[in-house]
Amino acid sequence: MTQATEIAPDAGEREKIWAHSGDSHILEPDDLWTARLPKELGDRAPRTERGEKYEFIYVDGKAKSRQLNDFMDAIRPPGAGDIKIRLEDLDREGVQCQLTFPSVGFWTVNIEDPELARVAARAWNEWALEEVMSWQKRVFAPAIVPLVEPADAAAEVEWAAEQGFQAIFLPCAMPDDKQWGLDIWEPLWAAAAAANVVLAYHIGTGSDTVVYRGPGGAVVNYMETTYPGMRVVSHLVAGGALDRYPDLKVLIAEGGAGWVPAVGDRMDEAYRQHGMFVRPRLNRLPSEIVRQQVYASFQHDISAVQIIEDTGYDNVLWGDDYPHLEGTYGHTQETLHGLFDSVDPRIKQRVLRGTFEELFNVPKLGDAPAAK
Repeated sequence: MTQATEIAPDAGEREKIWAHSGDSHILEPDDLWTARLPKELGDRAPRTERGEKYEFIYVDGKAKSRQLNDFMDAIRPPGAGDIKIRLEDLDREGVQCQLTFPSVGFWTVNIEDPELARVAARAWNEWALEEVMSWQKRVFAPAIVPLVEPADAAAEVEWAAEQGFQAIFLPCAMPDDKQWGLDIWEPLWAAAAAANVVLAYHIGTGSDTVVYRGPGGAVVNYMETTYPGMRVVSHLVAGGALDRYPDLKVLIAEGGAGWVPAVGDRMDEAYRQHGMFVRPRLNRLPSEIVRQQVYASFQHDISAVQIIEDTGYDNVLWGDDYPHLEGTYGHTQETLHGLFDSVDPRIKQRVLRGTFEELFNVPKLGDAPAAK
């Protein structure tokens, strides 16, 4: 079933809440790059190998290891890598459309060879077009762009927009010489603005996610994945990129939303009180730029909904984070009812549908085209 339709609830049952997801993921086939690239390049593109205790990720001649988690494998939704099955999952869960980020594709940002970065990004994008987006419209992906050379990133944005991509994936963490506030990225911002694509940053990307092994490490490291998303916002706003391109939209996915207006207020204070040191000068206050151009998605955060009424910041999207452990698969309706049953209908509509439809051109509920 690929066409979502509203079904009247039985007596005594709660009405199904339908929502778009601003943060989901797709598991790529193991041979995505080795099957599409010449051997000398395919072997250096991201790939994984599983041992008895660890999974090894190989990227451009370098290896990283992470501990296997059989528990997560056991509870992974059946449609993690199969879109046809996923659409059935989404119908059961009440999810109409998904912005579907990469999985292994996240590791392309660690490539240091410009040629490999270009062909690896293009191979992923062509796979997403052919296998995910060519035959249905409910699940769509952001394009990957090569980040070794800013000119290559800009060129891939132009190509991706011509193919119908509505967003590009960018990592939150970057090396010091490639921080997002630097002028080297001007070609990328210009291309993205001209193409009207969303800059979709996903937390936990671009750097190690385990930075602390002391007491409370699991929670501390989960928190550590969110901070680079805040840095992205401060760099793009204070560095002037969003001020120069007022139509650019930035999405920080999976990092919650309660912090966004507070970051805007904090930057306003620096802009006013430390004004003698501030460069560049902006045409709008940082908080105005944040409220006009920065969007954020969450899964379970009560504060992400509360801030809308309390602060007026409403660039907030819900996300199911399918198929990840911290997502809502299996309890999506319970989560949505818990978050929204007592919320102003205007806010509910904005978070679950309106914001997503403001960013992306997607089928509306009930008119999603059936698969060919």
